[in-house]
Amino acid sequence: MADKEFNLHDVVEMKKQHPCGTNAWKIIRMGADIRIKCEGCGHSVMIPRNEFSKKMKKILVKNES
Repeated sequence: MADKEFNLHDVVEMKKQHPCGTNAWKIIRMGADIRIKCEGCGHSVMIPRNEFSKKMKKILVKNES
């Protein structure tokens, strides 16, 4: 599970793609819940951290700062 280390402003790929057609999501808030924003249409979703960990596939772009 070492590859599941994610941080704020990382772009991640989820197991299911968004209805708009893209599969890239940006993490915009972290806490007990995680808010992610679709890179295609801008829709944001808040999901519990444990559910996010299960549904995340991989990190596409790592935030450098």
